[in-house]
Amino acid sequence: MGVYEELIARGLIAQVTDEEEIRELVNTGKAVFYIGFDPTADSLHVGHFMALCLMKRLQMAGNKPIALLGGGTGMIGDPSGRTDMRQMLTKEQIQHNVECFKKQMSRFIDFSDGKALMVDNAEWLLDLNYVELLREVGACFSVNRMLAAECYKQRMERGLSFLEFNYMIMQSYDFYALYQRYGCNMQFGGDDQWSNMLGGTELIRRKLGKDAYAMTINLLLNSEGKKMGKTQSGAVWLDAEKTSPYDFYQYWRNIDDADVVKCLKMLTFLPLDEIEELSKLEGSEINKAKEILAHELTEMIHGKEEADKAQEAARALFGSKQNTDNMPSTELEDADFGDDGIGVLDLLSKCGLIPSKKEGRRLIEQGGVSLDDEKVTEATARVTKEAFEKGFVVIKKGKKVFHKAILK
Repeated sequence: MGVYEELIARGLIAQVTDEEEIRELVNTGKAVFYIGFDPTADSLHVGHFMALCLMKRLQMAGNKPIALLGGGTGMIGDPSGRTDMRQMLTKEQIQHNVECFKKQMSRFIDFSDGKALMVDNAEWLLDLNYVELLREVGACFSVNRMLAAECYKQRMERGLSFLEFNYMIMQSYDFYALYQRYGCNMQFGGDDQWSNMLGGTELIRRKLGKDAYAMTINLLLNSEGKKMGKTQSGAVWLDAEKTSPYDFYQYWRNIDDADVVKCLKMLTFLPLDEIEELSKLEGSEINKAKEILAHELTEMIHGKEEADKAQEAARALFGSKQNTDNMPSTELEDADFGDDGIGVLDLLSKCGLIPSKKEGRRLIEQGGVSLDDEKVTEATARVTKEAFEKGFVVIKKGKKVFHKAILK
């Protein structure tokens, strides 16, 4: 089985411009491909995870990846999948985020000896002359066709800024620049990028008379059709400071039964025949497959030691005898307490367990918060220092989230 056939078998491929050409390039290791990452935050998240896995799979098959960091396109913001305009970032914020991305990507992709490239589109986009760009590139784009693109259509009713309208042209120019500079002949991306990617292949054809190819991968959706990688507290990040290895492990350990096999196929490097055996598990046995999934992904992001610790902590927490040694924790100081203690909503917020106090109140009203196995019934409740007699209290949110608040 070639790598292209394996991508199909794993349910990764959504759309391609020319299947036979792409199959040939990928299976023979002749693809020089890029995937773009706009630095909208200081960490990659689960939404980027599948793209990184795809880059690794294709590199292992002899193809050359280019990780394109959007120091230029990040100044505009991609309207795809958005109902409103992204927050405008400064050059300094974008550069900081780019540096964070570089460190994280190096865990997945081998950039040694020219096996892969990492480039920033700020190199060419920020120096473009507007009038020259209009003359050189603008004439190659039909406004009617651009407005028909899905990424723009869904924004037309709410309002699409001219700033965002230019994003397709910028992304297309990226492909054009990478083709000329590095011989990049393919672009991969999420299925919501299809229109932008076609713009790039068309620009290369019209300006250079050459063929270039595009392939989209299916978005990581759960059984309800919603994007995976979100929790009540926000995105699941790859940075251990933003999402701890334990919380990362628990996210995958707690996914819906119906999503386990799909995630094993799309995100792990386990052989397909092994995944097929795991797919036969039923009832409570499915938890074995969830543990394997959670450990595999945590090991990829945080290393085997952290994955082992997260697994041991999870097993200890949900076993007959609770062990708090490796439980995620937050340190509190005397200053966090008033004369009558700390408000339970403030405690939950400080521990990163709720995105807002409104959400905290709702959670408490539904009986979803416990402190040392005692249900919290009032959102106005306060936790005194006396509750920390053993040095910490264990907060339980819902059925599966545990957190240790430590008083130093």
